[in-house]
Amino acid sequence: MIDLDNLDALEQIDHDGMLAHVRALHEQCRSAWVGVRELELPSRYLGASKVVIAGMGGSAIGGDLAAEVAGPESPIPILVLRDYELPAHVDRHTLVIGSSYSGNTEETLAAFEAAHELDCPLVALATGGRLAELAKTWNVPLVSFQYRSQPRAAMGYMLVSLLGILRALDIIGDLTAALDGATVLMAERARELEPGSPQTHNPAKQLALDLYGRVPVVVGAGPLAPVARRWKSQLNENSKGWSYFETMPEMNHNAVSGIHFPPGLAERICMLFLTGAATHPRNRLRFELTQQVFEGQGILCRQVEAPGQTALAQILTAIQLGDYVSVYLAALYGTDPTAIDDIVRLKRRMSGG
Repeated sequence: MIDLDNLDALEQIDHDGMLAHVRALHEQCRSAWVGVRELELPSRYLGASKVVIAGMGGSAIGGDLAAEVAGPESPIPILVLRDYELPAHVDRHTLVIGSSYSGNTEETLAAFEAAHELDCPLVALATGGRLAELAKTWNVPLVSFQYRSQPRAAMGYMLVSLLGILRALDIIGDLTAALDGATVLMAERARELEPGSPQTHNPAKQLALDLYGRVPVVVGAGPLAPVARRWKSQLNENSKGWSYFETMPEMNHNAVSGIHFPPGLAERICMLFLTGAATHPRNRLRFELTQQVFEGQGILCRQVEAPGQTALAQILTAIQLGDYVSVYLAALYGTDPTAIDDIVRLKRRMSGG
């Protein structure tokens, strides 16, 4: 296990530069908003009765996060689809956003093409690929950006671009002030989380050490529920380890009973409870009581408080911390956080290659 304060050792493991993308998250958000805040959509789009965001992986989580930010303000439902087929409630009054970093995600393309057959209003979000080609062929709005990375490392662009599309639909207001406040906070927070900040003062390095050799279970509520899912997927893809997520209060109605068997498992788990100012008081109490139950079974628990007064700030600062944790944990395991060989092989087999 390496010393996380050894910058040379970190650089050797992270030779493809995932930490650089993590550092740039707040800059991604600013750049994305500049690119999308003046977006205008056709007038018929403004009468949409619902929004469906079709995506997979990080593109879908971006949709979950955008829906949480917009939810308290949006007069129409915002749903995320992670599959090939559209649900029966989708009709020509449903705005369908195809969200795919590469533009080649087969599930997203299938849903987008089905929505076109239904004459749904469409928006494409992609850096290129088949999705961008379809948008140009069908003359539908394309929101694009140029940022070379693994899809999961472009979360700032994906999330903020989706928020810009929702603003253009006139279902949420101008987010400039909220985003400015969030990114300033993230820039300040980055100084505490970056590799040059020593382990004794670095909460991301400390959490990575807590997770080493354990299975992380990340729990979130309200706006931080999809952030828990983001932590889980980053721990999977960057750290190459098992990880799971739960949402509160749902987990109090099932998962809290599943902590007794198999014997010996409790000592290999670490529970991470994500909270922030937007956490409902009753859910905050549930977190405290649930932690007591889990610790009574010998399970390591950690409370993670997301700074910020707005839901957007709490979402972004919590994502920022989780991304750093996942890369530091990858370093502890001695694995390159960028490579995703298993996913690449699976996609190749799915395509017949």
